[in-house]
Amino acid sequence: MTFSARSAAPYSLMFAGLLLLSACGKNEQQPADKPAAPSTAPAPASTAAQPAPSATAAAPAHSATAPAPAAPASTAAAASAPAAAEGFQVSNVTLGDTVTTDHKVKKEITSFSPSQKTIYVSVDTTGSTPGATLNAKWTYLDKNQTIVSTSQSIVADSPSTTTFSMKNPDLWPEGKYKVDISVDGKPVASKTFEIKKS
Repeated sequence: MTFSARSAAPYSLMFAGLLLLSACGKNEQQPADKPAAPSTAPAPASTAAQPAPSATAAAPAHSATAPAPAAPASTAAAASAPAAAEGFQVSNVTLGDTVTTDHKVKKEITSFSPSQKTIYVSVDTTGSTPGATLNAKWTYLDKNQTIVSTSQSIVADSPSTTTFSMKNPDLWPEGKYKVDISVDGKPVASKTFEIKKS
């Protein structure tokens, strides 16, 4: 088979066109690759840059924040402690055998029979406190023996009454007794009473 100059011309044009098209395709892919490569490269760079500043920023922010709240908290605690100590106090302690619906001892009694099942003490307080612990410690004085010690946490913004009780399903031993009242571990009042046959 022989090729003439006329038949070779279309083949060479077609071949040149294919080369041109393939060259155009390469040129289009290269610009696409080049922007993709830089956009990929800056992403890690920006990701690497982000943790470094945030880690650096977090440390100073944390260290700066920690002392700041600590100082106001201790200042607030110091400010509220004197206010509670000045305003809140036990005003009256009353012993009895019954209480009213508002937790006050109905009638003061300092001598009880051995068959009295429950002995009450109501503790009246004045002033306000954001939180205090009242404690009643009952002692059998004749044997210097603690019978029971109970505590109640209270929050008060006006005069209030807290009631404690000492119970015995059996007969109480005759003799002298005492109840000590404390606020946050500090003794503030006490009452002595007696259990005897009438």
